[in-house]
Amino acid sequence: MSYEMIALFMFLSMLLTMLTGQRVFGAIGFVAVVAAAFLWGNGGFELGFSASMKLMKWYPLLTLPMFVFMGYMLSESGIAEDLYKMFHVWMGGIPGGLAIGTIGLMVIISAMNGLSVAGMAIGATIALPELLRRGYDKIMVSGVIQAGSSLGILVPPSVVLVLYGMIARQPVGKLWLAGVFPGLLLAALFIIYVVIRCRLQPQLGPVLPKEERDMPLAEKLKLLRAGILPFMIFFLMMGLFLLGVTSLVESSAVGALSALAAAVYKRRLTKKIWNSTIEQTLGISCMFMWIIMAALCFGAVFDGLGAVNAIKFLFLDTWGLGPWEVLILMQISYLIMGTFLDDTAMLVIVAPLYIPLVGALDFDLIWYGVLYTITCQIAYMTPPFGYNLFLMRAMAPPEISLIDIYRSIVPFVIIMMIGLAIVMAFPQIALWLPEHVYVRG
Repeated sequence: MSYEMIALFMFLSMLLTMLTGQRVFGAIGFVAVVAAAFLWGNGGFELGFSASMKLMKWYPLLTLPMFVFMGYMLSESGIAEDLYKMFHVWMGGIPGGLAIGTIGLMVIISAMNGLSVAGMAIGATIALPELLRRGYDKIMVSGVIQAGSSLGILVPPSVVLVLYGMIARQPVGKLWLAGVFPGLLLAALFIIYVVIRCRLQPQLGPVLPKEERDMPLAEKLKLLRAGILPFMIFFLMMGLFLLGVTSLVESSAVGALSALAAAVYKRRLTKKIWNSTIEQTLGISCMFMWIIMAALCFGAVFDGLGAVNAIKFLFLDTWGLGPWEVLILMQISYLIMGTFLDDTAMLVIVAPLYIPLVGALDFDLIWYGVLYTITCQIAYMTPPFGYNLFLMRAMAPPEISLIDIYRSIVPFVIIMMIGLAIVMAFPQIALWLPEHVYVRG
């Protein structure tokens, strides 16, 4: 059997194993180790051990549990709810203002957590009931919360970019900085859409009654204190890192300790919140570590088979595609896979093939990491198996049906595709900040 057929057989076997309901890391790791044993005998069994040692020696991986802990501590202690009250008063006086405030809340939660699930949970439990009670259109606000929460995997400290950095062997700090402007660009596009839609159809996002907004300026300024702690934590964490005072891992420790100190300061650190935060942090961190280890095993086998060169020969020589055509084809394949796979599964499956090919085509791997992440955001919201669709269905009140949820994402998916095209056409949107900071440092 040729190496090309072995690579194809591995790929199909992995997909088939995943369809049986096995966990992603189990399916990928099992296929990788069995294929290695078949190809190289007893020595192939050392792949798993080698991958685990490589994982344990990767120092930046320590950032993963730190940032996850920080995000869950801030959300579990109710600090996010305080933030929404601030947006509620300050933004409620304009059409669609609460929806715009919700997007702002999602950006801040993303900067505190690095995962989309936290933003979705906060948006669905805190913002959604209030928006519906205020007469906002259920379809529009459902889309706002799903799209806003997806920013969690792009805005630093993105956990998905940590995983990409590990597999692509790229600096996580550069990847995070590269995600800042694209993340803000998408948030701005979401806000522009809401503003225009609510100007044309004011009934979709009615303003708050004047009596609720008519409060003394001193009282409004007092509400701004809700944003002080999260902003202080974020700027302390990222500011020290950008100034070169702390390393990436040290910055993650600063963030985790600051979040813990904020919960103590607010007198909200109970035993229940502590246990819940620790359990969720361990669960998320262990899941990602298993996935990374399985990906390293799978990638080692693919490297040994020369599958990357085979794909490169197929695209460039056999099909005669240009570099940009290959890149667009990669993004389309991500969008298709995103209809039935999550972001980590997609990365693990195609990273051994795509990432070396992107480098061989002379594209910047930092920039490509941002493109991959934006594509994952779109995949989170595309049926039939979009991750955010299921989360919204589980958390939304009964009056929001599955059909409503599917309809709600259509304009936001289009907006995110426009954002993806803009970042592809203008790579400096992603690359300017990391180049500027790292050159200066």
